[in-house]
This record gives sequence, structure tokens and C-alpha cells, in this order.
Amino acid sequence: MGIMKNQILLTLVAILFIGLINVSAQHDEMAKGVAGGGVFVNGWTGEIDAKEKTAGMTLNSAKLGSEGKGMHVTTGPAVTYWNPSNPAKGDYTVSATFNEPKYMSINDHPHPYGIMIGGNDLGTENASYLYCAAYGNGNYIVRGFGPKPFQLSGKPAPNAAVNKAAGVGQPVTQEIAITVKGDKVSCSINKTVVATYEKSAVVAEGKLKSTDGVYGLRFGHNTDAIVTDFKVTKPYLMS
Repeated sequence: MGIMKNQILLTLVAILFIGLINVSAQHDEMAKGVAGGGVFVNGWTGEIDAKEKTAGMTLNSAKLGSEGKGMHVTTGPAVTYWNPSNPAKGDYTVSATFNEPKYMSINDHPHPYGIMIGGNDLGTENASYLYCAAYGNGNYIVRGFGPKPFQLSGKPAPNAAVNKAAGVGQPVTQEIAITVKGDKVSCSINKTVVATYEKSAVVAEGKLKSTDGVYGLRFGHNTDAIVTDFKVTKPYLMS
């Protein structure tokens, strides 16, 4: 009986150990440079995350190109893209549709993509901006740099509004928007508000300098998606 209990205990320990290895492997997934990378949309530029730079990556390790009337992003390192001639001030909504044609086609766990606003001092060590991004597994995240990273949503959080891919290699589409209106900043995904914050929680020491600033795109590492209908409009809030 004692031998059987020991065998069961050893089996449970082995299962737990394998699980921990798998989780660690996911978190340690390295960015994979993109062949023929660079920025190929007129007027646009970008910046990869500092930790990606320390690993030897550059902006040319990811790719931003045209795709019909939209843009096609393939990463590479985690990157933020913007056009300096795209500022938004006061009350506004920035929105776009993101189509991941083959969910998790170049990664081993879900990575996010979304909208960036409030960009100031971009491309410098003092850069500040906020982004809301979706994952193809039904999660979203609201995060910023000011210039150090800060999170508003905490860890990636599930929300019924965020679409889920049917499986690896299957398509998934998200409509993502950030609205600044009065003293509120809200993120909407697929026409549903998933998070709202007081502007005072967003514009503060160590966070955003202002919600006025350049807007653009934010992509996690090893991610591939097509962006369409990227625009800024008067504020709207989904229910």
C-alpha cells in the first residue's frame, strides 16, 4: 500500500513539474526576427520594447506593410507603430479592425494587438502612451508606458465581448477602440466597453503626460495581423 502511495505521489509531482516547465516555456518564448522586416508604410515609424533591444532585435526585426486599403503587421519583437502626423486632442475615438488570419501561427501562446493613444516623446527614453489590445483567446489588456510600463487592467483579463478563435490556425477578428471623453478613458472591443478609467488614473506621474498625443498601433511579439479601417473620429461609447 505504501509503495502504491509513493508511486501516486511521484506521478503527481512529475505532472506538476511538467506543467511548470510548460508555463515557463511560454513566458520565455523568444521573439523571432521577421525576414525582410522594416517599415514600408509612408510616414510611419515605430519603436520596439527595450527588453527586445537588449536581445539584439531592431525595428527591422518586425514588419509593417500595406495590405489593400489597410496595413499588415508581422512581429518579431513587441513594437509600437505610429505616424507623427496623426495627433488626437481633446475628446476623440481611435478605432480599427484587426484580423488575425491564422491564430497563433507564429507563437506558442496568444499575443495581443490593439490601439495606442496619448503618444508623447515617442522614440525616446521618456516616451509615454496607453494601449488597449485583444488576444485571440478572449482576453484583453490595458497597459501603458510612462516611460516605465504600467498596467490598468492588471493581467490579461477575459471578457465575453472579445472574440475567440475556433482553434490554432483559424481566423479571428476584433474591432478595437479607445475613447477619450471628458474625464473618462474607455476601451471598447467589438462594440462593447470592456474597461473605463478616470483620466486622473491615466494622466499622472509615471504614467501618461496627456491623453493629447499621437495615436497608432501596438503589437506583441511573434504576432501576425491585418489592420483595416484605422481612423480617429468624434467620441463614441459602446454599450
